[in-house]
Amino acid sequence: MKLVSFIEGDDVRAGLVSGDRVIDLHQASCGRLPKEMRRLIELGDEGIALMRELSALTGEYALSELSLVAPLPDPVSIRDFYAFEDHVRNARQRRGLAVVPEWYEMPVFYFTNHMSVSGPDAPITVPKGSACLDYELEIACVIGRRGKDIPVEQAEDYIYGYMIMNDWSARDLQREEMKVGLGPAKGKDFATTFGPYLVTRDELESYREGDRLDLEMTATVNGVLLSKGNYKEIHYTFPAMIARASENVMLIPGEVIGSGTVGTGCLLELGEEVHPWLVPGDVVELGITGLGILKNTISVREERDHVLSPDGDDPPQASYDVQKR
Repeated sequence: MKLVSFIEGDDVRAGLVSGDRVIDLHQASCGRLPKEMRRLIELGDEGIALMRELSALTGEYALSELSLVAPLPDPVSIRDFYAFEDHVRNARQRRGLAVVPEWYEMPVFYFTNHMSVSGPDAPITVPKGSACLDYELEIACVIGRRGKDIPVEQAEDYIYGYMIMNDWSARDLQREEMKVGLGPAKGKDFATTFGPYLVTRDELESYREGDRLDLEMTATVNGVLLSKGNYKEIHYTFPAMIARASENVMLIPGEVIGSGTVGTGCLLELGEEVHPWLVPGDVVELGITGLGILKNTISVREERDHVLSPDGDDPPQASYDVQKR
């Protein structure tokens, strides 16, 4: 099943894609299914079974008329791994470095900002102080079951579904802060984009090749193909990443695991001789077989003074960005 989150009035609603239509799951199930995607994921197999039973398709909308947000607009956390050997090798060669032996000993990750999530068609602003904005072509899985110290042989069962992930990066900020030996932080925390769909695990089984999925991954900027790879080329599979992430830690539904960038999947790896850093007006489209196309446009920063709410506190930040499709 392909799932989306969309704006309906003042709510963000979970929907099931059926052709060119979207079914409001809460309305069509007469309240048996929740409004929010995270609550739906928490239902696990029970929720999937209820979705399959839907027959009275009330609450239908035309997909083209909806304002989509990230399919999971409020993830519990985002762990982003570094799992494609080609990307690691190529990116490090750009800096005159070899792949460290420790990379082959275990999958490693960092936590990025789960409160800066945006979705399809959301504008992406170049962060203040940066002149080196980059995209990163990744696939992400969403955890659907609670588990701690999960064996790699069982980890596939903990995946609820998959979605495209763009781990936007300010390379100049990242380069400077990582000289300290920590990070990345400000070079990454301003934006992560998911979408357009969250596709349940069973939907991709037709692409399986052993312990891998044969999913082509591409990225274009202004219609020009720059990146092309495949998930099956990954060194550490999602089960390996999940096993590592769950060591001594309880994973819960709604946590996101990112693959890291596929080989050729960012401008840092390709070099400025192939394409310069992103600037306002550039249109970035990431595509993955079975997961759709995630499109975003780089926007101009609007400088404004810091504004406090009437009670003197910082105004609450939305966990999603909305742009009319």
